[in-house]
Amino acid sequence: MSSFKWQKFIVIAVLAMSLGAFGGFVYWSLSDLPEVRSLEGYTPMESSFVYSADGKVLAEFYLERRNFIPHYKIPDMVKKAFIAIEDQRFYSHPGVDFIGILRALYRDIMAKSIVEGGSTITQQLTKMLFLRPEKSFSRKIKEAVISVQIEKRYTKDEILGMYLNKAYFGARAYGIEAAAQTYFGKSVNDMTIAEAAMLAGLQRAPATYSPFRNSEKTSVRRQLVLRKMLENGFLTLKEYQQANEEPLPTAAHHRKYEAPYFVEIVRQQLEARYGEKIYTSGLRVYSTIDYSLQQIAEEAVRNGIAILEKRVKPGVQSALIAIDPREGSVKAMVGGTDFWETQFNRATHALRQPGSAFKPFVYATALESGMSTDDAILDEPISFPGPKPNSTWSPKNYDNEYHGYVPLKTAIALSLNTATVRLAHDVGIDKVIALAKRCGIKSTLQPYLPIALGASDVTLQDLTSAYGVFATGRRTEPLTYTKILNRDGVPIEEVHPSSEEVLPQDTLDKMKELLRAVVESGTAVKAKELNRMVYGKTGTTNEFSDAWFIGFDDKLVVGVWVGRDDHKPIGPKETGAHAALPIWMDFMKHSQ
Repeated sequence: MSSFKWQKFIVIAVLAMSLGAFGGFVYWSLSDLPEVRSLEGYTPMESSFVYSADGKVLAEFYLERRNFIPHYKIPDMVKKAFIAIEDQRFYSHPGVDFIGILRALYRDIMAKSIVEGGSTITQQLTKMLFLRPEKSFSRKIKEAVISVQIEKRYTKDEILGMYLNKAYFGARAYGIEAAAQTYFGKSVNDMTIAEAAMLAGLQRAPATYSPFRNSEKTSVRRQLVLRKMLENGFLTLKEYQQANEEPLPTAAHHRKYEAPYFVEIVRQQLEARYGEKIYTSGLRVYSTIDYSLQQIAEEAVRNGIAILEKRVKPGVQSALIAIDPREGSVKAMVGGTDFWETQFNRATHALRQPGSAFKPFVYATALESGMSTDDAILDEPISFPGPKPNSTWSPKNYDNEYHGYVPLKTAIALSLNTATVRLAHDVGIDKVIALAKRCGIKSTLQPYLPIALGASDVTLQDLTSAYGVFATGRRTEPLTYTKILNRDGVPIEEVHPSSEEVLPQDTLDKMKELLRAVVESGTAVKAKELNRMVYGKTGTTNEFSDAWFIGFDDKLVVGVWVGRDDHKPIGPKETGAHAALPIWMDFMKHSQ
């Protein structure tokens, strides 16, 4: 064989081997392509939201802050901003823009550096969804093939919608809606042209173009996007000029909880029930909170403590909870003076002695045993065996004055200690505890006579909920939410109130008569200023460490506690009537 033929044979063989190797490489590269149709079942992480009963967003739970928005709800101007800077031939190429690749290659060669990429929006979506962020020829082949497949299966607007919902914009914001909320504190539907252009320019490199890190770079990048929009006929010259003059945002809008103590309780309940889904699955939780009442409650606590601390040493805490006794719905909750300083919820977790606020359970037990509100009980000094051998316990009235035989109505109105302890002894302390438990007190109640004066710890929520029995005769478990919807709006849980009768109507009427006497002529007489039918009971513990008022009208049962976290005295003579009742009245006055 001649030398020329040998050379021709070798060239053909090398070409064949090269083509075979290239074909094998392509085949190997494409052998593990993901199924594009898996996109149909793709569900990105999405924030969950907690709403008040009147439709206010109280909180957003997320790992990735994302609120999915359908492509048909994304404003046209927002889409155009991204197309202008990322993929001007988006609506005409098949997923891979060969013209764009050649143009980018030419500009890179002329600039002797990489100044322009050739990836389409579809290719960028492919990288986000399916491929690792490696730089290799194999990955580029996969990217191109998958992009073409995506284009065959989905419309351009569907692809653009997936891209805008998936993209990361920095500041823990994933997707265009979360980005709009984070950077501008508004929905994507309310963004200006300038804001859309800023996000379009930001998405390629969020850290580099963040307005909070380098506003000058952000401004230059936004101007480039606006110029591209102008060149493509997406803007008029006037719109371009106005958008260029618009100021950049200066601080992120990270959502803070509204009703934070309440929201944290809901979060804990949901996490125990649904786990990580509450941060990733786009749940919609409809709570029981009335946002207007919540604002009134927070203001009442804030004002009450401010006034109180003009009389006493600072550092006093307060909690308030309002419950609809008919269905158990928690309508307002304040667990302390400042959630962002301390997250300990004094409405639900603080175990404190209720003092005289516990006495109604003694009187209700007496009424159950057949006594009437006018039956007399002796109010005189009395002693009982103490906890230690040869010791005695002798309860005393607050003012050390005694009244002899008094009707039950007078005994509770004036909060007479010796009369109440004598009554508890007569009806049986075990029966008093049993009734308190039936009303909803969950904490351990010590089976000794001092409990008649509130010597066992309870929470404000339990005590307030239990007073709901004195309002309706029925025990209803407190509710924090009524329903949960999934991201598609389908209910996955609905909560309905359930109740059981504790007090028959006759006993209920008598209890209201007693608790009304506290307001008419007793320790809570100041509440008469409300000029409507309210009922309740004050409570004060030894050395003025805890001040309480629990009361109700025909719509709400509301409890207020005031004290210090270290159990030290609030201040001299700071009783329930003096420290807690004013906060309760402020709330009730403005809740009508």
